[in-house]
Amino acid sequence: MAPSRVTLVAPPVRETPTMSDELLSFECPRCHNDVNEAFYGPCGTCRDRLRATFAGEARQVEAAAYEPKMNVTPNAVATKD
Repeated sequence: MAPSRVTLVAPPVRETPTMSDELLSFECPRCHNDVNEAFYGPCGTCRDRLRATFAGEARQVEAAAYEPKMNVTPNAVATKD
């Protein structure tokens, strides 16, 4: 009896979901105003206020020099004379 052939079929290719151009209408969870935004969350005005309030400035931080710990005791073989 001849071996049967197995045909491999690839799964169908799905299109990746794309962001819709439609805006969502919802109440801003922060200021409770009705807004139209692409994503749920604080409205543009609230986002600008949050950025201004919590904006951090980059700065150079100098780290201390590395000094290895000396809390390891040598084993008996290493100290054998």
